[in-house]
Amino acid sequence: MQVVRTYTTLGIEHILGGIDHLLFVLALLIITQGGWRLVKTVTAFTCSHSLTLTAASLGWVHVPPPPVEAAIALSIVLVATEIIRMHRGEKTITARYPWLVALIFGLIHGLGFAGGLSEAGLPVNHIPTALLFFSIGVEAGHFLFIGAVLAFILLIRRTQVPIPRWTELVPAYAIGSCAAFWLIQRTVSFLS
Repeated sequence: MQVVRTYTTLGIEHILGGIDHLLFVLALLIITQGGWRLVKTVTAFTCSHSLTLTAASLGWVHVPPPPVEAAIALSIVLVATEIIRMHRGEKTITARYPWLVALIFGLIHGLGFAGGLSEAGLPVNHIPTALLFFSIGVEAGHFLFIGAVLAFILLIRRTQVPIPRWTELVPAYAIGSCAAFWLIQRTVSFLS
């Protein structure tokens, strides 16, 4: 039970402290606009990042953290760009198949989660349990975040204050700007 508690908590803390991962999930939420598309997209993201998290944690795959972190930032830039293209009326692959994009980029994010888990270490006698409950903690963190965002959106809609249409793009530009900064910062750090 100690392993279950510890690794669930570590997973929740990792995701809620990982602003880059949360911005990626926020971008997916904006693209899918909630509902079953969101459920399918988050499920695809979960499945793919769980694969690479497990593979990297067990030592089957090794990718140095700096390029992984840069690739995570790039994935967020690309998804933010897709939101803007979608807003313009373009039928992008991300708009049509957000689950596919989440599945592909989830592989990269899983390597990032493995980096966070490697800092904590895995208990030798309980590796499968620790991996499972770290993943469960990550998902719990995702759903806490999604719930908070949906509650905020509901609150805004209930205020019935007219919101200008141009504000719809503010989240996409904010997400993209942060991610572009991280991409440059992370790329420079591993190239130097």
